[in-house]
Amino acid sequence: MKKLILSAALVFALGTTFTSCRDVKEKSESAGDAVENAAKETGDALDNAADATKDAVNDAVDATGDAMDDAADAVDGAASDAKDAVNDAVDATDKALNDAGNAVEGATKDAVNATDKAMKDTGKAVEGAAKDANDAVKKTANDANKAIQGK
Repeated sequence: MKKLILSAALVFALGTTFTSCRDVKEKSESAGDAVENAAKETGDALDNAADATKDAVNDAVDATGDAMDDAADAVDGAASDAKDAVNDAVDATDKALNDAGNAVEGATKDAVNATDKAMKDTGKAVEGAAKDANDAVKKTANDANKAIQGK
């Protein structure tokens, strides 16, 4: 009779352990999903930064082209007009380059901030999943111990 009770307790403990392992697996999968979502957000932030950089460079190219056109038109006029147009072209190019640099800097900061946030979110998700998994294992071990002891 004693062997029958101990065998039943062992079967119960093993059954509880396998059920808990399934719970741990599900929580691990949700942590994996959180990591995947954070990686996707990071990729999106990098894509946005690349688009902003591309737009800034295109604007700089357009502004430089416009400035060059202005300079060519000024050459057709008097020499003093040509000098003024060249100065305007230099100023416009300088401004366009400054604008492009500022846009690139802003896009880079946005990408860094988004990456930092995604990394922190991923860390929190992994910590939460690990704590949940640890708690589930402890509970299963305690339940199995109680079942074995007959409590």
